[in-house]
Amino acid sequence: MPDLIVLLQTYGVLLVFAIVLVEQAGMPIPAFPILVVAGALSVDGTVSWPAAIAVAVGACLISDLFWFRAGRFYGKRILNLLCKISLSPDYCVSQTEDKFRRFGPKSLIVSKFIPGFNIIASPMSGALGVSTPRFLAFSITGSLFWSGTGVALGAAFHKSVDEVLQTLSEMGTTSLLVILALLALFIGYKYIERRRFLSGVQVERIGIAELVSLLDGGHDPVIIDARSATARQLEEAIPGAIIFNDCEPGQLMATLDKDRHVVVYCSCPNDVTAAQVAKQFLSSGFHRARPLQGGLDAWNGHHGQLAKDIADASEAKLC
Repeated sequence: MPDLIVLLQTYGVLLVFAIVLVEQAGMPIPAFPILVVAGALSVDGTVSWPAAIAVAVGACLISDLFWFRAGRFYGKRILNLLCKISLSPDYCVSQTEDKFRRFGPKSLIVSKFIPGFNIIASPMSGALGVSTPRFLAFSITGSLFWSGTGVALGAAFHKSVDEVLQTLSEMGTTSLLVILALLALFIGYKYIERRRFLSGVQVERIGIAELVSLLDGGHDPVIIDARSATARQLEEAIPGAIIFNDCEPGQLMATLDKDRHVVVYCSCPNDVTAAQVAKQFLSSGFHRARPLQGGLDAWNGHHGQLAKDIADASEAKLC
């Protein structure tokens, strides 16, 4: 392996840009450490700190604008896609939507410091109709704050960082193996965390066909909307659904017959929020509580197909 110091001297700013861009695009590669390294190397002039901050902000803006436009055009679907490809647990979207709704695009100033929140801030801005100039103002401010903090920390603790870099440089090829091993451990940890989370929300689900059958058969199932307020703002609820977050769970459960079918739905990947709420009902004695498989998308898909079938049938009669 080439001398690590020489490598950083030659490609330092380019490495900062590449790693920040990849991380901001959603890959599980921590970029903050490279900003710290760039800050440490800027003390002796090895790397230009203004250039490091500039390329980091540029990389953030490229990624932020891409996800902002994706959120503007695809809305909730792009949020679900982000959570599916992320190694973070699936609640990374569902538990942070309302935080964004509370603080709005101002949350972009600190979003890059918060794992899970950063991944939804830009597409959520687009989905909720934040204007492009306002989004850019907060995105640039947040990117400057994040990258500037990393570079400043590196400059402040440059002696310690220099010692680590020197040690890695002396290790030669071994240092590359160590870095790759640490990255693999990080990715492995995130994967295990996700699998552990998903195993914790394993519960029997109800399909859309069975739910429709219950409704048509007069069984009057209780339908619970477990989505966040932000998700409800993006898509209408199932008609007649009870909003779970509008009252205390204990108060809600006290008003319901425990022998009734309880169907809980959400719009997050793997129905995780619905599964969590359904488990609360099950633990309280509602033995017929189940999350809706596919959530609101399954409901909308069924009723969209039903409307199409009715329209086709009407057209056939006219012919």
